[in-house]
Amino acid sequence: MLDNLLLGRHRFPHGSFAAQWLWTPAVRAAEAASRDQVEDVIQLLDLMPYRNSPVAGLPYGVRKVVELARALATQPRLLLLDEPASGLNPEETRELAFWIDDIQKDLGITVIMVEHDMSLVSEAADRVLCMNMGQVLALGTPAEVQGDPAVIAAYLGA
Repeated sequence: MLDNLLLGRHRFPHGSFAAQWLWTPAVRAAEAASRDQVEDVIQLLDLMPYRNSPVAGLPYGVRKVVELARALATQPRLLLLDEPASGLNPEETRELAFWIDDIQKDLGITVIMVEHDMSLVSEAADRVLCMNMGQVLALGTPAEVQGDPAVIAAYLGA
C-alpha cells in the first residue's frame, strides 16, 4: 500500500531526469520528504496495519480509505469526492465522516462531495446543496435541507 500512496507524490518533481538518474542528494532529500508526507497520511487515516500489504488483498472498506489517502498524498487544496461512502458499512461511514472533518479542520482542505448517504452528509457537511433533475431544491445546513418541503416532496413523495 505504501508504494500505491507514493504514486500520489509523483505530481511533485524530484529534479531533472539526469538528477534522478544519478540519484543526487537533492533527489534523495525530495524522495525522503515524499515518504514523510505519505507516512503522515498513513497515520492520519489509521492505515498503519496495512502499510506493507498489497492493495488488491485489502478489504473493500480499507481500499476506499487508500483511495482517499492517495488523493491526500497529492497535497490538494480542494478535494472532490464522488460517493465516498458507497459500499461502506455504517461503522466505516462514521469513520469516513470523522476523517473528512479532520481533513477540513486539521489540514485546511476544502472538501466537496456528491453523496446520497445522509448519515455521512449530516456528520461531515457544513452546507448542503440538494438538486433534483438539474434544479436546485435547497441550500443550507444538513438539517435545513432535510426539512425543506421541496426536498421531502422530491425524494420522499408528497
